[in-house]
Amino acid sequence: MEHGRATSAVTMRDVAKAAGVSVATVSHVVNDKPGARIGDDARRRVHEAVAALGYRPNALAKTLSEGTSRFIGLVADAIATTPFAGQIIHGAQDEAWRHGFVLLVANTESNTAVENDAIAMMLEHQVRGILYSTWYHRRIDVPPLLQNTDTVLVNCFAEDDAFPAVVPDEEQGGRAATEGLLEAGHRRIAFINTTSPSPAQTGRLAGYRAALDAAGIAYDDALVFSAEPAQEGGYGAVGAVIESGATGVFCHNDRVAMGLYDGLRERGLRIPDDVAVMGFDNQDVIAAHLRPPLSTVALPHYELGAAGVRTLLGLEPAGAPDRLLVTCPLVPRASL
Repeated sequence: MEHGRATSAVTMRDVAKAAGVSVATVSHVVNDKPGARIGDDARRRVHEAVAALGYRPNALAKTLSEGTSRFIGLVADAIATTPFAGQIIHGAQDEAWRHGFVLLVANTESNTAVENDAIAMMLEHQVRGILYSTWYHRRIDVPPLLQNTDTVLVNCFAEDDAFPAVVPDEEQGGRAATEGLLEAGHRRIAFINTTSPSPAQTGRLAGYRAALDAAGIAYDDALVFSAEPAQEGGYGAVGAVIESGATGVFCHNDRVAMGLYDGLRERGLRIPDDVAVMGFDNQDVIAAHLRPPLSTVALPHYELGAAGVRTLLGLEPAGAPDRLLVTCPLVPRASL
């Protein structure tokens, strides 16, 4: 028994000896070097030797020789600790693996010093590029260190569109939500929008208006309400919604819808018999477990992460002046 082989890493020289070829030939085969003139028989023997000996290429040496690695960085402000937004990591991880890359994740909790250290570490490891993501869709000031590598913004964008960005199509989502209520037969539809200035605030309102216009229904400002984007906001808007005579309500997010549910029930109104309710976000911990289950529009977090990786690798176009808009699908349940 060769005790040394059990504790020593298999080298390229070991593979060459077992395959009866030169070290250079092994290098060309395992690195799939373009243009290398190597016969089929020699390639077969190298692959068989690699499999038999369990050879693994030296990733660090390959990184130094090629100037890049098989790593993709993802720097996030808080998505790793936000249940539904954590799907961004899941989508990016799956897509990176699909193309032969491993995802390096740094969750910074919006700490600038931690963020800069994480980016610097990734640059030192010569990552293929970095995805920079936020847990909610917003404009950001891009960290200066990201100028030093290929960068794609995910669920956020730079004011001057200097970086490619992959973001949810808020307007399309608002339109889909309103169309869901229209298709259920409602014509007097209220919209409880957020008080927080954001792409979601303006985009979802634009989609609401576009859907009404396409259906030949005049926009009525008296049917649009502003509320805190939380359960308390929806609960507090109940009185105004009832007074408006709306038979269907599009809520800015699922938490607002949850508060609206509570307020409507307290007034003896049934969902959807008396008032139909539509949410936005598709937070499973809320939407699927309300009674009746809430119809909503999903924020496509998984696809945002996956599309970010494809954009970084040049497999999907995005960049100034256009952002890659990812569709927000309707998730119909029993509240319509």
